[in-house]
Amino acid sequence: MSIWIHPSWQKVLANEFTKPYWRELDSFVKDEYSKNACFPEKENIFRAFDLTPFDTVKVIILGQDPYHTPGAAMGMCFSVPNESKSQPSLGNIFKELAVDMKISRTQKDLTHWAEQGVLLLNSVLTVRSHEAASHQGKWWEIFTDEVIRLLSEKREHLVFILWGNYAISKQSLIDEWKHLIITSPHPSPFSAYKGFFGSRPFSRTNEYLKKWGMKEIEW
Repeated sequence: MSIWIHPSWQKVLANEFTKPYWRELDSFVKDEYSKNACFPEKENIFRAFDLTPFDTVKVIILGQDPYHTPGAAMGMCFSVPNESKSQPSLGNIFKELAVDMKISRTQKDLTHWAEQGVLLLNSVLTVRSHEAASHQGKWWEIFTDEVIRLLSEKREHLVFILWGNYAISKQSLIDEWKHLIITSPHPSPFSAYKGFFGSRPFSRTNEYLKKWGMKEIEW
């Protein structure tokens, strides 16, 4: 697995790429992509990092692993290509956005968010086709946990949006005195009505950014 990642992240994460677990992860990903259909495409594994350099991050939205159906995963959590079939969780995110910010968004590709400083980070960056969570527990979590920890440590006044129990379990990696942490149930159809709807993550994010003199996100 070649490390196609923005130089700003390459610098911050340099130590990770020398650790034993990274060699295991690299070998695993190469083997999986050579023997199975996997997503996203290899050149998009680190797309979230390339679109949102380390020093430009304002907001982190944490997902679990990529969509496992063909044509959906694009290297950013929750985002799908505009021509792709909409995913239920993304649909619910847009419903909350419409109520919270009075924004009716139809573009399913969230590149526009990423380019403004919203790091759309999955905890696991790859998946085997049609096998949800098939690459969980294969070293990716060690890497992305360190990404979260380094953002918390080296940056100030970030917004961490954690949807669902899995994402919320990462809260211990974040310094709550330096950053805003927004938690709620996951936007999936199974839990959206249990507290995701009405949680106002978008307006709360912008209020916080404005408070600290940063440009608000155009959601």
